[in-house]
Amino acid sequence: MSDDQSISSKKSNFTTASKFSSNPFTDSVSNDRSYEREAYQPPEVAKREEANILRAKVLVALIILLAASAVGASTYLLVKDQEKKDFENQFASYASEILTLSRQKADQFFSALDAFSVSIASQAISENALRNTSWPFFAVPDWSVKARGLAELTGVFDPDILFFSIVQPQEKDEYTEFATQAVPKWYEESAEVEETEMTATEFWQRSIPFIHFYDPENNYQPGPSPGTSESIPLLQLYPLRLYPGYPVMPILFDNVYSPGAGPLVDLSRSIRKPVLGFVVVDVGTDAATPGSMIIQPIYNTTNSRSEDRKVVAFTGIQLNWLDYFKNVLTDGEFGVIVVLKSSCPNLCAFEQHDDGSASSVLTYRIDGQNAELVGISDLHNPKYDGMEIADVFVDLGIDESEVPEGICIPTLTLHVYPSEDLEQSFQTSQAMQYTGVVAASFIFTSLVFLLYDYFVRRRQTKVMERIMRQDKIVSNVFPTAIRDRLYQSQEKHQKGIGRRHSERSDFNSGFEIPDFEEGSQLYGSAPMADLFPSVSVVFADIVGFTAWSSAREPHQVFVLLETIYCAFDRIAYRHSVFKVETVGDCYVSVVGLPEPVDKHAVVACRFARACKMKMGELTLKLEVSLGPDTGDLNLRTGIHR
Repeated sequence: MSDDQSISSKKSNFTTASKFSSNPFTDSVSNDRSYEREAYQPPEVAKREEANILRAKVLVALIILLAASAVGASTYLLVKDQEKKDFENQFASYASEILTLSRQKADQFFSALDAFSVSIASQAISENALRNTSWPFFAVPDWSVKARGLAELTGVFDPDILFFSIVQPQEKDEYTEFATQAVPKWYEESAEVEETEMTATEFWQRSIPFIHFYDPENNYQPGPSPGTSESIPLLQLYPLRLYPGYPVMPILFDNVYSPGAGPLVDLSRSIRKPVLGFVVVDVGTDAATPGSMIIQPIYNTTNSRSEDRKVVAFTGIQLNWLDYFKNVLTDGEFGVIVVLKSSCPNLCAFEQHDDGSASSVLTYRIDGQNAELVGISDLHNPKYDGMEIADVFVDLGIDESEVPEGICIPTLTLHVYPSEDLEQSFQTSQAMQYTGVVAASFIFTSLVFLLYDYFVRRRQTKVMERIMRQDKIVSNVFPTAIRDRLYQSQEKHQKGIGRRHSERSDFNSGFEIPDFEEGSQLYGSAPMADLFPSVSVVFADIVGFTAWSSAREPHQVFVLLETIYCAFDRIAYRHSVFKVETVGDCYVSVVGLPEPVDKHAVVACRFARACKMKMGELTLKLEVSLGPDTGDLNLRTGIHR
């Protein structure tokens, strides 16, 4: 901010008076001999000065003209360059946002699916021990409820969730008998939970009651899966529905013969790790589009890192990339091209190239909260190759030295490019406008004034923007009262430094670190230490956390604490409660500072009650991914007034 300056103009008038004496005689003589006088000739020096002045004027005019042209051209180029920089910076911001959120979603996907598979393995071990059975004779109880919870954790709209077991040739007959009993019960349970239009009986009537595949030698008619090889039949799926283009349910379809799931299942079984590949979703409809299938192996043990683990079943998620890239940007952010590339074309179940080979590249355009498929190849504009921002999107972290030779390890990379629409949104008429202003300001003084005023205003705008940004940062770090006191302390410190230092435009220039010796005061002022006689301190810790965490993986402990503490932070914000710290499973907060609260004890009680209720809700939701005993956790609160 600049102070208003008043400019006073003082005008002085100087009057010169000349007195001439009147002499009739001399006047008469002068008049009579006027013909003898020669015409007045200015001296040569005057002529030279006049010529010099004229040349100087011409030179100044040329300088002004050249200066105006140079300044006009420079202004035009600078504005265009600034528009380009703004475009590049804005695109870089969009790309960073897309890559960050996409990686977070991918991590969330694999973490949720891993926890889901461990939960299935744990239930299978318990039920098999109870019924004296073993794999593959197991169906996930409460399948729809658990699959719905997994779908909510992934954050993707309407994914297909699958479960299938590995059946050996000698087990097929027995497994078929098991499935004909388990599937109708699962149909009935899921139809009730999902409130489907078809009844369980109708679903079973549209099912093939034996392990089957679609025989290409018999016009793709369903037939029994060959009994000489093992099968991987689909036993359960979510949501329960008929797939468009298929007259029957895919239950008991042998995924060994699936062009999409088959290669992924083989790879996952070989490396004993989750894998990902491209497939076509919504097959048989006009909305058929590329998507991906993630296959997560299920082991005969709950220890997914055991060297002796054996893959006995699989669970998977089939998703549409259009749904995945939705809600990545906000409204008003548009024109970003995303190219998704897979390192394994053999794991892509759709064909695009003329030679019939599978494409491992997808191109999408993201506009705000919406996304659209551009094509099944790299279709970004090549002129933006220099602005490419790419990063690994999905890396399964598999050591290739441990994988048999010839097996491709899938890795997805995300390549982000701008579109012409995004670039054109930054191409304005400002460059021509500024150039016109400079060209019109031909008078040197006006030109100087306009340029000075322009640069001053632009500089002040930048300074104000920086100050506002830094003020927001300070406000986010410190409470309002502390922030104001910091500013007041800084203003006192600035007094006496001098006009030059106080007028610096850089907001940070005042925060220099002085020489500090032990026993001296920082910035020459006393430390901020206030007495708050009327506050309430709230202590909250999780009952049973030590026993619970000792039986969990570190990432599960992190998920629990992160979920609960984030919820507590939001409740604290709503109740004007000041969070002090978190120590392990203990959450410490204070009511009544830095802003005094009259009924601080009441607010503390309300805050504690809200946290306790929220804790109960969250632990119940987390039971799906963190284990059934998660719901037994409780919150113990204490208030010190």
